[in-house]
Amino acid sequence: MPADTPHADRDRAATHAARFPLLPWLPSYRAAWLGRDAIAGLTLAAYAVPVSLAYSSLAGLPPEAGLYCYLAGGLVYAVLGTSPHLAIGPTSSIAIVLGATLGGLAGGDAARHVALGAGTALLVAAIALLAAALRFGLVASFVSDTVLTGFRAGAAIAIAATQLPALLGVQARGENVFELLREVAHRLPDTNLHTLAFGVAAVVLLALGQRLFPARPVALAVVAASLVASSVLDLGGHGVEVVGRLRAGLPEPGVPELALADARRLLPLALGCFLLSFVESIGAARTFAETRRETVDANRELTALGATNLVVGLVQGYPSAGGMSQTAVNERAGARSPLSLVFASLAIGAALLYATELLHQLPTAILAAVVLMAVKDLIDVGAFRHLRRVNKVEFRVAVVSLLGVLAFGILEGLLLAAIFSLAMLLRWAGNPHTAVLGRIPGTDRFGDVERHPGNETTPGVLIFRVEGGLYYFNVETVKQRFLDAVARHDGPLELVVFDLSTSPQIDLAGVRMLGELYDRLAERGVEMELAEAHAAVRELLRAEGMEKRFGSIDRATTCAGILDERAVRAVTTSRPRSDAVR
Repeated sequence: MPADTPHADRDRAATHAARFPLLPWLPSYRAAWLGRDAIAGLTLAAYAVPVSLAYSSLAGLPPEAGLYCYLAGGLVYAVLGTSPHLAIGPTSSIAIVLGATLGGLAGGDAARHVALGAGTALLVAAIALLAAALRFGLVASFVSDTVLTGFRAGAAIAIAATQLPALLGVQARGENVFELLREVAHRLPDTNLHTLAFGVAAVVLLALGQRLFPARPVALAVVAASLVASSVLDLGGHGVEVVGRLRAGLPEPGVPELALADARRLLPLALGCFLLSFVESIGAARTFAETRRETVDANRELTALGATNLVVGLVQGYPSAGGMSQTAVNERAGARSPLSLVFASLAIGAALLYATELLHQLPTAILAAVVLMAVKDLIDVGAFRHLRRVNKVEFRVAVVSLLGVLAFGILEGLLLAAIFSLAMLLRWAGNPHTAVLGRIPGTDRFGDVERHPGNETTPGVLIFRVEGGLYYFNVETVKQRFLDAVARHDGPLELVVFDLSTSPQIDLAGVRMLGELYDRLAERGVEMELAEAHAAVRELLRAEGMEKRFGSIDRATTCAGILDERAVRAVTTSRPRSDAVR
């Protein structure tokens, strides 16, 4: 039996996922990963508790609602998810949107507020499952690696900036990173020295632990030690902010009591939360998949996201997603599969049942330290240097992506990054490379004469090629370059061959452009032929009646064949009549 390899593991996982969509990571799982997943899950749970409480406050919901999101979300994603590191739970952007919207709809009724939050999660689930059925996940492919380089760096800086107030023990907020840093600088005189000392000590311990014991649960040990220190030293009494009390016990499943009119009012909010959750989840999943050369199935992620929000809504949670910071914590702690989320869910469940009195002593500065150490490696200075050296345009795009995150926020920055990716795609598609070709000596192949002057041209013949599809948005550019090439041709021109071998797609505008070029050349007494058209291109050319102009359009027509046939005709027509008779 052949030895297992990472590629073989992925192939088996892919085959299993195609046949049985549950637990797609299980066939490639190794027993040696169990300990790492358990440690990562416990570390994630330690991170999730204070974060959940903070985000629930932003959403105007009970503090335990965020824990319910992690508790249920992790279990469901572990069954359906494809990313080994993505951690599902509440995110700051969704919490802020909910807090700004649900308060007015709830009218001060706390129970109704909870029901509206859960109802929004159920609507997000329905939208995500519908999007998965329509294969909407393809949209995620439009975010380029270059843009992700900038996004990762910007997200790391933005997340780190949000942790500074907790690390300093001050209250500071801002619409973007720059405003937040300005507010933090303004609040520096109010720094709580006990909080700062505790947070800096945690950062130092985490940094030393990662360097000296890279495979050990350093973060978990620091969190546990901080709980002991907080209880013994009474840090809360010295002004050090701690998590605070939360309701004990597991959630009771049930459908929120909402009317149809409520669903209609919540639908716009649910659409916004769906976009937030999808973009954040895919962005975080792809970011960490890139570092390990793994792949993420966007459509299956949509299914997992929908199922997760369905269960979260049924346990009185609110819309959840895969966030960048919790995913960074999970990955940094050593997670090798979604099983880490199961351990995190079990730990959170145990905490809700037995440890609520202990958890309220956890200093928030520890959370800040864990996050800072988790996201520092997302800033890849070497990647920026490489882009600057090899491609100035893509370097600028990466920088714009980074600045977009800092100026507008992580979610908005990722959306801006996606727009820039699309803009780059349209720029390249709208400005394809074109070339005048010559025969490569001793072969039937043709290459760019400008790049390879040794390629052989044929007197009276011009061969023109477009390295890309012919679409309505680039036909004017291609037409002008074609006419410029014709105008620059030395000597009399008798034949122009339009090589379509590198144009796999063409639309009606492209077909009509070819017809127009044929007519313009015919007016000058110059022939024009098409060569090496792909099947789909040939079909459209025939459907548009181009064979009336160009003659038979078939797959056998090649540049070499056209030139050879022309050479034979030239020899035949140039023979004396007596030779032709003999």
